[in-house]
Amino acid sequence: MGEKMTAIIEQAEKDLLHTYNRYQIVLEKGEGVYLYDAEGKKYLDFMAGIAVFAFGYNHPDFNAALTDQIGKIIHTSNYFYNEPAARAARRLKAISGMDRVFFTNSGAEAVEGALKAAVKYAWLKDSRRDHQVIAMNNSFHGRTYGALSVTGNEKYRLPFGTMPCDVRFADLNDFDSLLAVLTDKTCAVIIEPVQGEGGLVPAEEDFLKKVRALCDEKDILLIFDEIQCGMGRTGSMFAWQKFGIRPDIMTTAKALGCGIPVGAFLMTEKVGQNSLKAGDHGTTYGGNPLACAAINAVLDIYEKEDLVGHVGEVAPYLTGKLAWLKEKHPCITEQRGRGLMQGLVFDRPVGPVIASAMDKGLILINAGASIIRFVPALTIEKEHVDEMAAILDAAITETLEA
Repeated sequence: MGEKMTAIIEQAEKDLLHTYNRYQIVLEKGEGVYLYDAEGKKYLDFMAGIAVFAFGYNHPDFNAALTDQIGKIIHTSNYFYNEPAARAARRLKAISGMDRVFFTNSGAEAVEGALKAAVKYAWLKDSRRDHQVIAMNNSFHGRTYGALSVTGNEKYRLPFGTMPCDVRFADLNDFDSLLAVLTDKTCAVIIEPVQGEGGLVPAEEDFLKKVRALCDEKDILLIFDEIQCGMGRTGSMFAWQKFGIRPDIMTTAKALGCGIPVGAFLMTEKVGQNSLKAGDHGTTYGGNPLACAAINAVLDIYEKEDLVGHVGEVAPYLTGKLAWLKEKHPCITEQRGRGLMQGLVFDRPVGPVIASAMDKGLILINAGASIIRFVPALTIEKEHVDEMAAILDAAITETLEA
């Protein structure tokens, strides 16, 4: 590492709160599916800002749309209407089949709003203040207090005491485990259709259909967290659409803004008319004109470039290459995921592999100590998959089989 990056990192370590164990790289610019550090080194990016940059970096249409909006107005507050928000809400409804939209600044905030809506819906029915939520073990929904309370990994929750949400945890794809924690206080079930941080585990169709039927029977709200697996990553705009199982509430973020901080939670008309009212929830920046101009530009590019269709074309090639790596390297014990949201499970920690790959010009991310996660831009082509596989193959050989 050269003097320029060393100086930036040393200064940042003096000033930033140390809540991340950052890679020792200062990224400076991006182009397509490649990133460049402050000293000009090029990296193939199979992380995409953790499933954020659906169409890669420095897209001219996206940049132009944001520049145009900055020249008009960036923020007004939610005491006024703005055209980009009205248009973005209409378009989000069209691609999701949901009925009402609330814009947030992030995925965690979207989860917070979804939980508040579910609890308010239940309170309006019975005036109880002791409702419970069922979440999944190994899930991840964010690090704010409410989102943390439904995150199914105790190590994230343990230092922070009593959570604001009374939560019971079940196992994904194990309906009996869900029934075991169901009570008359249960007001909502929250599920990631594909667990991201939890290891790239897809929810099974039979499990989701049973949960949907149970929620319908008992008037419990079903929440799908599509923050990471949504926006076309699994081969449909939202992962649940593959099974035709509509949630009562869903969350989205990450690729919704492709780098602009924005999220949303959406709900059915029934929930919208019987949950949050004026004064129950709010945000200063959520849904401002710049954020919503970003959403509209994202949706324009998705349509123009048929990104969801492209996932259907390139994802099988990626899964084939990952299968080849698994076959070649006995230290890889499992391959799993859906679409361009894939994982390789190793029989040992993958930190050295990721570090070696980064030295060789490939950016990857883990999902737990022993899983490498693949969440590249949806615009990757077969040659990018080949380049990734060659570098990863060399990194595994160098670090785990030397």
